[in-house]
Amino acid sequence: MSSNLEIVKSYFYYFNHKKYQQMLDLLSEDIIHEVNQGKERHGKVLFSDFLQHMDRCYDEQLTDLTFYQCEDPQKFAIEFLVEGTYKKTDEGLPEAKQQKYSIPAASFITIKNCQIRKVVTYYNLPKWIDLVSR
Repeated sequence: MSSNLEIVKSYFYYFNHKKYQQMLDLLSEDIIHEVNQGKERHGKVLFSDFLQHMDRCYDEQLTDLTFYQCEDPQKFAIEFLVEGTYKKTDEGLPEAKQQKYSIPAASFITIKNCQIRKVVTYYNLPKWIDLVSR
């Protein structure tokens, strides 16, 4: 890939097309993954486990993506809508009944040596719980 921005855009493209191996190929071996709730994950194996878990419980598409490049050409902020279906009950969350949801979210990505080194994602979990509890 010729630019860091292309790497970041490809990451989201692969997510939306469920091309998880291609997503993983963009990550450094020592990827740091900070999720909205829960423990920070280190390494591709845990990132892959996370993707598999998410795919079991949720069917999501990220829409209205807006990419922001920081002054540091290795850092990006991305805002988007998560359009999804809650397919299978996730531990500690409300019962899944194929509920549809749409919620704003943001990710922050750091590139190092043409690979994604860090992914941080935030959304309003109480709002999501309210949406799927109706």
